Amino acid sequence: MQKNNSISIPVILKIGNGVLDYIGDCLAEENISNVVIWFGNGLIDLFGTRVMDSMKKAGVNVLEYQELDTVAIEDIVPLAFSLSNQTKAIVSIGGGKVIDAGKYAAFLKGLPFISVPTSSSSDGFSSATASLLVEGRRASVPAKLAYGILVDTQVIRTAPEKFIYSGIGDMVAKITALYDWVFEAEHGASVLNDFAVMIAKKAVNSFVRTPYETIQDEVFLKELLDSLAMSGIANEIAGSSAPTSGSEHLISHALDKFLEVPQLHGIQVGIATYIMAKVQDHRYKRIDTVFTETGFWNYVETLQMKQSDFIRAIDMAPSIKPHRYTYLHEEKYREAAKELVRTDEILTRVLAAD
Repeated sequence: MQKNNSISIPVILKIGNGVLDYIGDCLAEENISNVVIWFGNGLIDLFGTRVMDSMKKAGVNVLEYQELDTVAIEDIVPLAFSLSNQTKAIVSIGGGKVIDAGKYAAFLKGLPFISVPTSSSSDGFSSATASLLVEGRRASVPAKLAYGILVDTQVIRTAPEKFIYSGIGDMVAKITALYDWVFEAEHGASVLNDFAVMIAKKAVNSFVRTPYETIQDEVFLKELLDSLAMSGIANEIAGSSAPTSGSEHLISHALDKFLEVPQLHGIQVGIATYIMAKVQDHRYKRIDTVFTETGFWNYVETLQMKQSDFIRAIDMAPSIKPHRYTYLHEEKYREAAKELVRTDEILTRVLAAD
């Protein structure tokens, strides 16, 4: 019998048009004052005035603010411990770098973390792990689950569409990740948490069934962001990333290790999700439909990613997380995945042959 466990969930969750203009009110309602704000590179010029005006109007005191463009752990640790003792929360506004830096600093200092993503490229804004550089190498480290998630869909809409495509890829990946988790449990390498499975399934199913005209539609963006936020909760319930990260993520992490210039995380993950869904023989038609109708495949085709790189990444995947037991940890499934890269009609169209 499983023990009852307490879990953290965001206290503040606001996703909609114009959220950035009342971010101060959202914090004031929770009696949060004396905050430090970290902006992504170049974002003070874009959003600084709106954010500061909102804070001032709501009576939230900004102790300091700055732009941050690093995820090197040797930069973040001293930055975290140099914060004023009056700091009551860390607010990160921007993309993956500043979000990861903020939630790791909040973890070190035991402070609430307010996540304000400006793109929809992955579920990182809602997760309790951070992707940092440790001795020059990318590593996933424990971090602070967001106390608040505030997303302005108008800001998301104005970001380059590649970030929306990346979010689509990362969201759809929950389909194969969950199948891997069940596979892992069947081989005695993990224990399923049924509630975490349910949350992750509900998140991805709600997203893939959303009616929309274009990926710029308010309903589409809100559903994408809602579902990505739910994914972070599923991980918190499970106590690991298993509900949302499986063999498809291992392929992407492997690509990150050897490609001189990797593509966006969710782009790589999305392609790998289609590969693994076909290997698993599970919902690959649905995934193809989503990628076709949103324009994901058309965008991927412009990138000239190589078949040989994915084949190399598939072979490397088990070594990325040797303690996991996904489909790719068995040779027959690695061989099946590589054969798909070479022969599948869609993959041979969107990935360049050498």
